[in-house]
Amino acid sequence: MIDPRVLREEPDRVRTAQTRRGLSSAPVDDALAADEARRRTIADYETRRAEQKSLGKEVARASGEEKAELLARTRALSAEVKELEAAQGAAEQAWRDAVLAIPNLAHPDIPAGGEEQFALLETRGEMPEFDFTPRDHVELGAMLGAIDVERGAKVSGSRFYYLTGVGAELELALVMMAMDQARATGFTPMIPPSLVKPRAMEGTGFLGQAADDVYRIEGQDLYLVGTSEVPLAAYHSDEILDGAQLPLRYAAFSPCFRKEAGSHGKDTRGIFRTHWFDKVEMFVFTTLDEAEAEHERLLEHEKAFMDKLELHYRVIDVAAGDLGLSASRKYDCEAWLPSQERFRELTSTSNCNDFQTRRLDTRARYAEGIGPVATLNGTLCSTNRPIIALLETHQQADGSVRVPAALQPYLGGREVLEPR
Repeated sequence: MIDPRVLREEPDRVRTAQTRRGLSSAPVDDALAADEARRRTIADYETRRAEQKSLGKEVARASGEEKAELLARTRALSAEVKELEAAQGAAEQAWRDAVLAIPNLAHPDIPAGGEEQFALLETRGEMPEFDFTPRDHVELGAMLGAIDVERGAKVSGSRFYYLTGVGAELELALVMMAMDQARATGFTPMIPPSLVKPRAMEGTGFLGQAADDVYRIEGQDLYLVGTSEVPLAAYHSDEILDGAQLPLRYAAFSPCFRKEAGSHGKDTRGIFRTHWFDKVEMFVFTTLDEAEAEHERLLEHEKAFMDKLELHYRVIDVAAGDLGLSASRKYDCEAWLPSQERFRELTSTSNCNDFQTRRLDTRARYAEGIGPVATLNGTLCSTNRPIIALLETHQQADGSVRVPAALQPYLGGREVLEPR
């Protein structure tokens, strides 16, 4: 959640951030009112509690009628203290709920507005050109025996699929190449759980605006993760880290599950937008001072991976209105898909500063004392979309697909994927 001190001392800054996201400033006023009510109930409770303690001492010294009178006052005061304690608890919860409803403050340098108001940072790689009519990934996947969406739908429903033969090999190759790159650049490989408790989901901001997109296990207090960002962020929850050991960098492989709420009718063909996919995610715990520099490093790691796949792509600075709840700033790498003749997101990296760690109670001990910790996340490889971009970008007239040089060692040295 946002720093309560910023809310109290700079409410106009928070209102401006809401406006830049295209949101109402009403939650800011609600939170300020809830904070005032909370502090008032705390003061009332503490005043009455102090009276109760003082009266208790008088009772111990009194006798006779005076003691009986004091005991009667004690009972009445005790009931009032209990009521005030309950009111304080309710006010604390109302305050917490109000603050949790406010998203992270959008970075002042990013564009305001919605999805189309992004800032283009750069375009990389060569635009693919064909002297034939290019096929889409569904047709290529069928020719290669790599993707089976029909049986995926038969077994699991829409937006599910099988990767078969070279399709499965492609996923494993991409995962291993991503993990090798991550390990070589200082990330600790991890395989986290894909089921988490509500606190992990809430702490990372996925029970706010994204709640409708999350799968909950009925009858159990568990959720399926839509990204390994969730278990990685919660990995150090309720801990005080050694500030001298920061940054802590992790790279996790996990399956991801999303309802794709609100995407009815969008990207229904193929495996671009699915209910399940696998992903290698980078995650970093660092200091607030180093967070922006770390964000740039995560972007460089993503660009390096995209370059290895020899894709044509652009890098954008996402507009404030298109940010998730926890992100202060987000960069996307969007690859050109020939079948759609447009750029589509393959990776993203977000700086969440101390928004998630405040919710998850993760701090660090520094030379000057205990202080906040920043978190950042970045997709290195979500396997379904890179497979789409690879097949469509590097396809040849006969339906075969050229394998980028960097990926060839992970596919047994194959230079070309041949149709069946």
